[in-house]
Amino acid sequence: MNMPKSVWWLVIGMALNITGSSFLWPLNTIYMNEVLDKSLTMAGLVLMINSFGMVIGNLLGGNLFDKLGGYPTIMIGTVICLSSTTLLNFFHGWPWYAVWLVCLGFGGGMIIPAIYALAGAIWPKGGRQTFNAIYLAQNLGVAIGAASGGFVAELSFNYIFIANLLMYIAFAIVAVSQFNIKLDVKVKSNDAMSLLSKAYRPQFIALSLICVMFSICWIAYIQWESTIASFTQVLNISMSQYSLLWTVNGIMILVAQPLIIPIIRLLKGNLKHQMYVGIGIFIISFFVTSFAEQFSVFMVGMIILTLGEMFVWPAVPTIANQLAPKGKEGSFQGYVNSAATVGKAFGPLIGGVVVDMFNMQVMFLSMISLLAIALIFLTFYDRQLPKDI
Repeated sequence: MNMPKSVWWLVIGMALNITGSSFLWPLNTIYMNEVLDKSLTMAGLVLMINSFGMVIGNLLGGNLFDKLGGYPTIMIGTVICLSSTTLLNFFHGWPWYAVWLVCLGFGGGMIIPAIYALAGAIWPKGGRQTFNAIYLAQNLGVAIGAASGGFVAELSFNYIFIANLLMYIAFAIVAVSQFNIKLDVKVKSNDAMSLLSKAYRPQFIALSLICVMFSICWIAYIQWESTIASFTQVLNISMSQYSLLWTVNGIMILVAQPLIIPIIRLLKGNLKHQMYVGIGIFIISFFVTSFAEQFSVFMVGMIILTLGEMFVWPAVPTIANQLAPKGKEGSFQGYVNSAATVGKAFGPLIGGVVVDMFNMQVMFLSMISLLAIALIFLTFYDRQLPKDI
């Protein structure tokens, strides 16, 4: 990728940041349940509060980006994460573990939209390429952190806390040395604009519809980590086989980019059409997986799902950056990141209720129906936009 050096540093920083958090997140429920002797209900409640902490962090981080700039916002989030993970190393009993976890969610939530907005501000002409690079960095971080975390935890959970701290220290070093980029991204108080004013209402309505679509997609996607994960256990598919599904997901995202480039070229870079394709592929994935009784069918479903996310996930922050009025780039990235987090928070609950009340087949049908509704929101999101956006 022929990207500016400063964007490459943002990509590296994102990989370090997500690797640090990914050491911890797959093991949170196990640690609270087995080590701290808390119920699964309590663990789920803590993780939901953590998600809401991330939502608040997303919104605050986006707004602070617009008012203070990217570097101060990222540094505030970094200090919160460093402080939380340092304290986690010394105090990881109950309830301190839950407290530091929520603080980490809040601080990390501030950092992510600021990195997205800063990347868009540094390289406005980068378009999808900019946000796709950050998307790849996030998945690299998840793959390294989640894969390494299990092995490290088998030695000792204390080593997980140390590894988490070391990654945030590495991120802080990169942030301090490379992210202090001078950009005209501040909004003076007397220039503050109302996004509901007549001038900006079309962009705000478009963003709202994209956020609803994005949240619905995440409600469906997160079933692979919740209800579908439990379903695999009912079918006596081993945990190692289930983990392999996510290993393939991570590898595909990193190496299968050449497979989707011809389709993107065929669509002439039209982001809306790319998302039509991606959500359509999501629907096919859930349809195929609804027939799964063997591991091989789950693997086929995961491969199809991964192709879908490669079209949708990078396109959403790209559209948010295009829609944002001057001086509101950070806020718009905060909104779309919050939409994703809301989908991740409520998805397991929605899927669990459907399965408990009915069965897995109804859950699959429900997710296909939700994704069809997401297509409707996508269809109408840009109807009121001026042609020059």
